[in-house]
Amino acid sequence: QVQLVESGGGLVQPGGSLRLSCAASGRTFNNYVVAWFRQAPGKEREFVAALKWRGRHTYYEDSVQGRFTISGDNAKATVFLQMNGLQPEDTAAYYCAADAHLIQSSISQSSQYDYWGQGTQVTVSS
Repeated sequence: QVQLVESGGGLVQPGGSLRLSCAASGRTFNNYVVAWFRQAPGKEREFVAALKWRGRHTYYEDSVQGRFTISGDNAKATVFLQMNGLQPEDTAAYYCAADAHLIQSSISQSSQYDYWGQGTQVTVSS
């Protein structure tokens, strides 16, 4: 069993930055894929970024490529999402998810993840 706890959300002005953290309890992320998804009011949950721990491969949704960076610290069992150049359209609840049995083609599919955090709100507004 993996328990995930997100932190780092908040209110930021357009163009600003935030760093989200996803901490795992009970184990490290070895052999896991850890991803960030987001969900805005009235919209479906969408893929943001993922880190495949073995090999440290990263994946990004097109609209965040070049602005967001996903990284991990296995000693702390924590995955980070550095978000720069935030825009109002990035406003959403951000969720961390993890799974140990994903193939590459499934990484962006929220239904394939077994473990989820409670979410952290990111609001981009002037």
